[in-house]
Amino acid sequence: MKPIAITLGDPAGIGPEIIAKAFAQEADLMRGTFVVGDVGCVRRGARIAAGNRPPLAVAQIETSAEAVDVPPQCIPVLQPAAPERELPPLGEVSAEAGRLAADAVMWAARAALRGEVAALVTAPLHKEALSAAGVPFPGHTELLQAEAALHAGVPVEQMPVRMMLANDELRTVLVSIHVSLRQALEAVTRQQVLETLRITDRALTAALGRRPRIAVAGLNPHAGEGGLFGREELDVIIPAMQDASREGLDLHGPFAPDTVFMRARRGEFEVVVAMYHDQGLIPVKYLGVEKGVNVTLGLPLVRTSPDHGTAFDIAGTGRADPASLLEALRMARRLATP
Repeated sequence: MKPIAITLGDPAGIGPEIIAKAFAQEADLMRGTFVVGDVGCVRRGARIAAGNRPPLAVAQIETSAEAVDVPPQCIPVLQPAAPERELPPLGEVSAEAGRLAADAVMWAARAALRGEVAALVTAPLHKEALSAAGVPFPGHTELLQAEAALHAGVPVEQMPVRMMLANDELRTVLVSIHVSLRQALEAVTRQQVLETLRITDRALTAALGRRPRIAVAGLNPHAGEGGLFGREELDVIIPAMQDASREGLDLHGPFAPDTVFMRARRGEFEVVVAMYHDQGLIPVKYLGVEKGVNVTLGLPLVRTSPDHGTAFDIAGTGRADPASLLEALRMARRLATP
């Protein structure tokens, strides 16, 4: 199988540290993976992860294919740009850190689109650092969407993607992601909801081997209560569901947002389509960020990520937990296996 690329994330955060801990704790699982990012930042992460023990060795590789030849308990790193003379300070937003993080993601995305790697696992970015570096995208999802559209030679609007957050109890897919709440409400259109349902159905049919039972969350309290608390359910969401049902999708709802996630967690549905970012992510994250995995649906590549941020407040302390990163790698392996 082709190797899996793990991008460094923001080097001022916990990304390098959790990557090093993953290699130290799960050597068998990490076989056939390599890190894309600055070698010096990975070495710093390995020292933090090791504490008072000797850190893992870091081996610089020139091509992704070399990753399979690196021995266990050694971290293979592919450096996509010139090495940094001074490492970005831990726990601080900086343009330097944002640029290093973006360079790693762009290199890995292009390698995946060329078919050189089986999947991407992305350590957390910091959106302010990306912005400071002049990167015109607020996060991984938008950056990967742009790279995929460029590779395919189509406008970005023709490469629709959606975020799915999943753990062993619940999956949720979002109609909109990193926009203001006001913009998120405006994004709840018939076409956007229909597109989300189609993307969700295609992705989970491929993963499950059958069509998923999809629950749809309402936008308003009590799913609008028949129009008393808003008409989006009647005028937008239900018409989109009717369009999708005619294509054979197994849809249910729209349901009150405050109960639908509990029903899905009990096994009534395989996935919940949520109308905006926090509506869908709060229930999954409440179950434990150490178990959650972020999956980008709709891309011509496999991309997963841990369900947490850069954690600047604990960067460098050695306290970061690699559990979610390891879950993201397990998910990537499952999705990348034909």
